[in-house]
Amino acid sequence: MALQEVQEQSVISDVSLTERAASELQGMLVDNDKSNAALRVWVAGGGCSGLSYGMALDENEPEEGDRVMSDKGIKIYVDELSLRYMVGAVVDYVEDVLGGGFKIDNPKAVKSCGCGSSFSTDDEAMEGLDTRAGGGCGSCGCR
Repeated sequence: MALQEVQEQSVISDVSLTERAASELQGMLVDNDKSNAALRVWVAGGGCSGLSYGMALDENEPEEGDRVMSDKGIKIYVDELSLRYMVGAVVDYVEDVLGGGFKIDNPKAVKSCGCGSSFSTDDEAMEGLDTRAGGGCGSCGCR
């Protein structure tokens, strides 16, 4: 199935962007000469709450099993396993006295650590993801 066909089927975005996040990402894509790249978002086992988020600009074609979405002109790739933990999540860009960065507001998260990069859900025993590694991300002191 061609990428364009996959994008056309993904009318509803399971992971969405705020206006601010989309604006920041658009600027990053232009500044880094990666106008055709997508935002890849994933979940991995680890962090002090059991799961942690990852994000990167991905210039490759989507991998088999990826959900391809588009929101506010930004392509988003999420692998099938990560999507189970992230349906309804919103990527935002926030600034505080320490600077700015991306933050994920995830309605499936029932607990998160102080740094906001680690979380847990009601269903952490999903096949294929080891969530026992929670040992502390160290950035918030919540080991």
